[in-house]
Amino acid sequence: MSRELLQHFRNYIAIEEKDEAEIAAHFRTATFAKKNILLAENARSIPHFFVVKGCLRMFYLNEKGIEQTAQFAIENWWLTDYLSFERQSRSSFSIQALEATEVLMIDYKQQEALLAQFPLLERYFRLIYQRNYGALQLRSKYLHEFSREELYEHFSSRFPEFVQRVPQYLLASYLGMTPEYLSEIRAKRRS
Repeated sequence: MSRELLQHFRNYIAIEEKDEAEIAAHFRTATFAKKNILLAENARSIPHFFVVKGCLRMFYLNEKGIEQTAQFAIENWWLTDYLSFERQSRSSFSIQALEATEVLMIDYKQQEALLAQFPLLERYFRLIYQRNYGALQLRSKYLHEFSREELYEHFSSRFPEFVQRVPQYLLASYLGMTPEYLSEIRAKRRS
């Protein structure tokens, strides 16, 4: 298991050194090249991904057949289609590597076994899920409250690493605007 995940656990809970190997046994390491699909929409087997290195995006095809970005994940972030993961149903989203990416993966059965064996990790995942849910609530609020310019300003000030690493057309998709409009906003900022 990566030291990054162990440190992430330790940011929230106390993990004993003697348990590290047993915890690690529940995870698989995988690497993906840029643009590789880690999870395809309608997939049956849905892993939970912890990003060790790289950048992921979660997206779906909207009613016009256009990719709509729903979420990004960089180092030390988790990503999956959470509802499908929990229900063990077909995925409603796809997940793609935006850079060469290394992840730790755990499937539903392994995660349930991990939590049964190490109940303290229930607290860890609860805290992570609460943060994720809170962030999604704020995003929903900002999509309705902010102008598109305010939304970009807020996003770029809170997450500058995404603005630097994610292609502009994908940022535009995530923020609910066209790439051209995002270009205009960025041009105004520079002048």
